[in-house]
Amino acid sequence: MRTVALDSPHLSSPLAVVIYLPPCYDQQPQARYPVLYLFHGQNFDEHQWTRLGVPQVADRLIAAGEMPPLIVVMPGERTWVQPADTGFDEAVLETLMPWVEAHLHTRNERRYRAVGGLSRGASWAIHLGLSHWELFGSIGGHSPPIFWEDVGRVQGWLRAIPEGQWPRIYLDIGRGDQQQILASARWFEQLLTQGEYPHEWHFNLGRHNEDYWRAHVEAYLRWYTEPWQADETLPRP
Repeated sequence: MRTVALDSPHLSSPLAVVIYLPPCYDQQPQARYPVLYLFHGQNFDEHQWTRLGVPQVADRLIAAGEMPPLIVVMPGERTWVQPADTGFDEAVLETLMPWVEAHLHTRNERRYRAVGGLSRGASWAIHLGLSHWELFGSIGGHSPPIFWEDVGRVQGWLRAIPEGQWPRIYLDIGRGDQQQILASARWFEQLLTQGEYPHEWHFNLGRHNEDYWRAHVEAYLRWYTEPWQADETLPRP
């Protein structure tokens, strides 16, 4: 695990980032790894995904050969307003991602880059993954409300993606989640279904809390890394 703080012209304070590196990272300095960007929920910080068990689950699955090694980048957000008022998306795209690809051993093709998040972090994953579809091969939304600012844009973003270039999309939510968030997630899933955009929809037992997300961390990591599992160009532990 590494932590960094990056100055960005788009933010009033440094962007705090927690980074997971696979166990074989230092032993294979020539190897290049896929990258998963994970965003936390509102009122939490860049340590949330670590607390939910991402490093431990990743270590276990990599050691068992059930998941390829990867880098997980977990930035922290400090504001809870709509995207246009934050500068956070610009900081991710123009500060964080260039830094990651300049300082870490990454595979920088779209298919080796995934983005995901929980709650407000899921809003960010969908926002970034669709508005910049050319950057991300997979998008994960866990208990995902859509930013109200994005409701009128999502359909246009989807239509702008060339046929056959659609990213993989995974959506999940607990049946006991907040009604407003459930309604938003269902609206987005129905939009994908009506437009015949490929996606997965998982309607599980659970609520909008860390117990729910912790219980599904392994399923999330398996899904994000599934396209890379049989890729012989990637390093193995």
